[in-house]
Amino acid sequence: MDLAATLDAFTEHLELERGRSPHTVAAYRGDLTSLLAFVWGPDARSGDPSEFSLPTLRAWLAEASGAGHSRATIARRAAAARTFSTWAARTGRLEADVAARLASPKAHGELPTVLTSDSAATLLDHARSAAQAEGAPATTTRDWAALELTYAAGLRIGELVGLDVPDLDLERRTARVLGKGNRQRVVPFGAPAGAALGDWLERRSELVTPASGPALFLGARGGRLDPRTLRASLHRLTARAGIKDLAPHGLRHSAATHLLEGGGDLRVVQELLGHSSMQTTQRYTHVTPERLRAAFTQAHPRA
Repeated sequence: MDLAATLDAFTEHLELERGRSPHTVAAYRGDLTSLLAFVWGPDARSGDPSEFSLPTLRAWLAEASGAGHSRATIARRAAAARTFSTWAARTGRLEADVAARLASPKAHGELPTVLTSDSAATLLDHARSAAQAEGAPATTTRDWAALELTYAAGLRIGELVGLDVPDLDLERRTARVLGKGNRQRVVPFGAPAGAALGDWLERRSELVTPASGPALFLGARGGRLDPRTLRASLHRLTARAGIKDLAPHGLRHSAATHLLEGGGDLRVVQELLGHSSMQTTQRYTHVTPERLRAAFTQAHPRA
């Protein structure tokens, strides 16, 4: 087995056949690089497929566990190994799908930081104030619009930075989003996000270069916005607003939580977020003591 060629072919399989996100492709490629080095050595260029065995895979996961990797990381590594093994067996690189019985720990189901609705409003008010300050650069307007849309539509950061200008319909206040597995969905957003996006589109030309193309959100040099830039901006804004720090994905989780707390239908929220499984959406239905008390007081005859 030519290891470099196998790694490239597997990466292409993830990108073109399975439609995995760039983040997932990079993570799985890194996991497989580690696995191939564990099985055949870090300097090996080829390997005997018979050495790719279930005990070896288990030893690789055990080593990761002993190195202090989180349960989520080990679960992802196991998933990458199973995906590779199935593909390699199907394409004749392995004689059998040896990882089919590879078990892995379940990742903990904790949610990341979730803002209260008041904290989310405070954060976005600070973003708006920064954008509307006299002499503010176009990047502040971009960040305001990006964060408003992330929270309004519950977008993943990869979905957000992947948007093009034609994907927006400001009149109907909808965005056409390409999610995981190349699944497309149309999501609504409210008036505050619409206002922020309108202001950004008026200033977008200040950052446009020949390399910009149709990208909706642009970096300071005119290319498509790098997710790291938005993360850094959000960290600064949370500090200025005096609220707990979070990543852009925390805004997505906050949006899901607030929708459900406001009485949103679980199936509709699933569609909005682009979840393929209802089980994923149900993670947001955590019940606080306050909500439990309110429901008890309203519904129980002896309350």
